[in-house]
Amino acid sequence: MSCVIFGAGKIARGFIGHLLYLSGISFTFVEKEPALADLINRQRSYSVNILGAPEKNCKITGVKAYRFDQEQEIASAIAEADAVFTAVGGKNLQQIAPMLAKGIAAKTQTGGTLNIITCENWKLPATILRDAIAELLMPEQQTFFSSQVGVTEAVIMRSAIEPSADQLKEDPLIVNVQNFWELPIDASRIVGTLPPIQGVKLIEAFTGFLERKFYTYNAANGTTSYLGALLGYTYIADAAHDERILKILDGVYSETARALSLKHHFPLEEQLAFTLTSKAKLQDYTIVDFIERNARDPIRKLGRDDRLVGSARLVEAYGITPDNLCIAIAAAIYYQNDDDEFARRLVQIRTEQGVDAVLEQVCGLQPDSALGMLIKSKIKLLKQWGWIHA
Repeated sequence: MSCVIFGAGKIARGFIGHLLYLSGISFTFVEKEPALADLINRQRSYSVNILGAPEKNCKITGVKAYRFDQEQEIASAIAEADAVFTAVGGKNLQQIAPMLAKGIAAKTQTGGTLNIITCENWKLPATILRDAIAELLMPEQQTFFSSQVGVTEAVIMRSAIEPSADQLKEDPLIVNVQNFWELPIDASRIVGTLPPIQGVKLIEAFTGFLERKFYTYNAANGTTSYLGALLGYTYIADAAHDERILKILDGVYSETARALSLKHHFPLEEQLAFTLTSKAKLQDYTIVDFIERNARDPIRKLGRDDRLVGSARLVEAYGITPDNLCIAIAAAIYYQNDDDEFARRLVQIRTEQGVDAVLEQVCGLQPDSALGMLIKSKIKLLKQWGWIHA
C-alpha cells in the first residue's frame, strides 16, 4: 500500500504524512523546490511536535521525495499508488495537473482504482483539478479517468505552526502542529475504497462542508490577523483575547453563520456551535502562531472569492449586511509589512492610486457598489477609533 503527496510543506509533512505514517502506509513527496526535496532525501526523517500534547510527538522515518523534474519516477509512483494527496496551495493545482495526467496514463496500464484528494484551502479545488487533468488525457485515458479515478476534497482543520530557530537547528524539517486528528473527506466522489488511514472521516453529505470551514475559520482568522496587526499584536492568541477584536469577531461569526445556514440549510444553532470551535482554536495559547504568518500575502487574501471579501459577498447575497466583515476588510486594506512583497504592493496601490483602486484591482469590487461603499465607511470608522493613522 502506498500514497503520493504533492507538496512537502508543513501540512503535507505535519498532517497528511503524519497520518499515513501512523497508519503504516508508505508515501512519497513530490516537491517543487529542489532544495527541500533534496533535504528530505538526505535526512530521510523529520519530527512532528503536537502543541500542548508533547507525549504525542512523533519521529517520522523512511521518507523520500521526488523533484518536479523527475517526471518518469513521479508517473510510476502514481501508477502504483492507492491514493494521491495534494497540499500545494489552490493556485498551484493546475501546475501539477500534467504530472497527474502522466501518472493516470501509466495507471491505465497497471489497472486498479486511484483517488486524488485535494487538501487545499480553496474554492472547488477538486473540480479545478479534475478539469485540468481531463484536458490533458487522450480519449482512451479519459474513459479510464472517468470510471477508475476519483478526484475529491478534504478539509484541513489542523494548523501547522512555524518552528523556532532552535528547533530548526535540531531538525530543519520539524513541524509544530495542532492537537487535531480528523481529516474529513468527501465520500461521494471516491471511486472504490481508500486505504485505512487513521483520522480520515468520510462524509457523505459533504456539500457545504468546505465552504463552512473556509467562511468560518478562514474569515475569522483573517479578521483576527488584520485587526491584530492594526493594534500591534504579534501573536494570534493575544489578539483573539482582545475585547475590542472579539466584539468584531463575534459579529463576523454571526454574519457568516446566518448566511451559511441559509445557503446550505444547516441549523443556525449548529453553525453557531461550529464557530465556537474556531474561536477556541484562535484563543489557544498552546498554538504559538504569528499574526505576520496569517496576514501574509494580503493581496491574495483580499481577493474577490477569498476569506474576507468572499465571505462578505456571500453574506450580502443572503440579505445580511456584512458590517463586521467590512471592518475586517478595511483593516486588511491598511495592512503594512515591509518584509512582505505583497503587503508592499498593497501599500503602493493604496497610497499611489487610492482605496478605490484597491477595491477594484485587488478585491474585484466596484468602489461605488453597496459593498464598496460599506468598506469605505468602515475605513472612516477605524480612523475615528484611531486604529488607522494613515
